[in-house]
Amino acid sequence: MFAPLLQNLRDRRPLVHAITNYVTANDCANLLLACGASPIMADDPDEAPEITAHAAGLVLNLGTLHRGTIPAMVACGKTANARGIPVVLDPVGAGASRLRTETALQLLREVRFTVIRGNLSEMEALARGHGGAHGVDAAQTVTRDNLEGCCALVQDFARRTGAVAAMSGAVDLVSDGQQVFCIRNGHPMMGLVTGTGCQLSCLVGAFAAANPDCPLEAAAAAVCAMGLCGEIAHQRLGPADGNGSLRTYILDAVCRLTPEQLEKGARYELR
Repeated sequence: MFAPLLQNLRDRRPLVHAITNYVTANDCANLLLACGASPIMADDPDEAPEITAHAAGLVLNLGTLHRGTIPAMVACGKTANARGIPVVLDPVGAGASRLRTETALQLLREVRFTVIRGNLSEMEALARGHGGAHGVDAAQTVTRDNLEGCCALVQDFARRTGAVAAMSGAVDLVSDGQQVFCIRNGHPMMGLVTGTGCQLSCLVGAFAAANPDCPLEAAAAAVCAMGLCGEIAHQRLGPADGNGSLRTYILDAVCRLTPEQLEKGARYELR
């Protein structure tokens, strides 16, 4: 199912405009290059919408939110909507502060999103008005024990927003409001690398830009690919290697991932 989507990404090399955060911007740019896309990052309101107009995909990330970038995010989102460009939202830390939560809700009101990717705390904050965020990390996560309830949440959130909802956790969930992909790729050590979630959002943006007609499958393919590359990276670790090496190996794995590897290594079920 996913091999043609990765091949499209490699062949089309979409330009992805990312308004992301300064903690992970370099890794996000390198991730986009590794997967076959072309990154551009501009957040000044005077130029950002113009940049979006030339892109094939847009990613909005609230990780290091400040007042100056909010107008740029709104304007870029509207430009993308007017031009039929897929838009991905990563509501980092929604529920942790009023500014983050209100900004995410404003974006949901003013921009039509193709995919919204976040953790359980962030999605609860946006869907139910509360969440358990601890800084920008989730205080709770999707597990086998709460899987049914999380499936219902992600389906409802997708239906209410009109976007594909991708919820990260020990089990990743991706839904269009009808079907749910339950994805079991990844490794717990990925949580020790700052920005793997931000990188995943950019990868979702790249897959969606290259495959605009199938956003559900594109988002699921990206989630599987990122998790699989985390597994491959962990297998490379030697006795002296830690999270710094894992960070590099994840990028290497994304760069070298083939459509055949993704098809064989993706571990998911449809509900």
